[in-house]
Order: sequence, then structure tokens, then C-alpha cells
Amino acid sequence: VQLVESGGGLVQPGGSLRLSCAASGFTFSTYAMRWYRQAPGKEREWVALITSTGDSTHYADSMKGRFTISRDNPKNTVYLQMYSLKPEDTAVYYCNFRSRYMVDYWGQGTQVTVSS
Repeated sequence: VQLVESGGGLVQPGGSLRLSCAASGFTFSTYAMRWYRQAPGKEREWVALITSTGDSTHYADSMKGRFTISRDNPKNTVYLQMYSLKPEDTAVYYCNFRSRYMVDYWGQGTQVTVSS
């Protein structure tokens, strides 16, 4: 299993970013996918989930209305579109896949920094 995140960077408050996660090594279209993030000195927190078909999405309360998770199954890619970014959104963002055996797989993460 391999998960490769990209798209992070430095953005001003109020700005937007789109993260991508390219997946391989498993049947991507049959599994839900998640995004997590970890800010400096804090525990990793769940951000969003999308079902295998993409017909249902769920978000942590602080991200609702600002973040959108989506997926492209033919491209084995999951996305996280982030709007109205705040300094408190600064974190390393991770893509996650949980196998049928409840084993969690993680990418290397992509840094998002929101600062003026």
C-alpha cells in the first residue's frame, strides 16, 4: 500500500488549497478514505471521510463548510479542497486508508502553513 500526498504549501489566511493523495497497492474504489491532520504539539485529528463510491462525506465540526473531500476512483486519488483557511489550520495533512483488517495506512503527509 502506498499513499502519496501533495499540494501543501504556504497560504495567507482566507486563502485556499487543494490537497491530493495518490493511492496504490489496494483496490481503491472499494474503500472509504480519510484525511487527518496534526498540528505542532498536538495529537493527530480526523478531518474528513468519503465513502468508497463518493456518495457520502463526513467532516469534523471545525471543517464543515470550509473543506470538501472528493475522490476520483479511476485515478485512484482522493482530494481535500480547503477554503477560508485559518492560521489554526496549519498542520501536516495525512491521507489514510483502513484495511478490512482494521490496519491503518498513512502517507508521508503534506505541510500546510496558513500565515500572513
